[in-house]
Amino acid sequence: METAKSKFGRLDVSVNCAGTACAYDTYNFNKDRPHMLEDFSRLMTVNTVGTFNVIRLAAQMMAKNEPNSDGQRGVIINTSSYAAYDGQRGQAAYSASNAGIVGMTLPIAREFSSEGIRVVTIVPGLFDTPMCVGNLLEEVEEFLTETVLFPQRLGHPKEYAELVQSIVENPLINGTSIRLDGGFRSFPFVS
Repeated sequence: METAKSKFGRLDVSVNCAGTACAYDTYNFNKDRPHMLEDFSRLMTVNTVGTFNVIRLAAQMMAKNEPNSDGQRGVIINTSSYAAYDGQRGQAAYSASNAGIVGMTLPIAREFSSEGIRVVTIVPGLFDTPMCVGNLLEEVEEFLTETVLFPQRLGHPKEYAELVQSIVENPLINGTSIRLDGGFRSFPFVS
């Protein structure tokens, strides 16, 4: 934050994209083994608490900005995941951490509105990134791609960036979570 301020003189936009994932059953009945609490805590800390931390620090800097003609001082854009709504088996920790990001979007936007700071969350579906499909088998990736309505392919990082730009440029987008997923809706896989 301080580096951005010293280089540009102010902070107008903050985009939170950090995240991590794991996939374990909450309780594996076949192996008589519960999900490691440390893994759940790690995902909540990195994904949810980390996002909250950046939000609070970005707001502190943005509140000092001179407002534009609409009274806006800045915009904070968070990243969640489709798993916030459509989590798979084994995604309890990942889904919960992303649902937390979606869940804090509107309350924080309401808090920050008096200071002219907008808060929006992007909820990507299946994207061609190492975290999303980097370790999937080719046939699994093909199967998942076929579940996207249109266009029937993985999202491109450029499309995420285009939505970020649209949010920054449109002052009426505030206090909401926007799905960016080509109509993809996950369904439970049976083991």
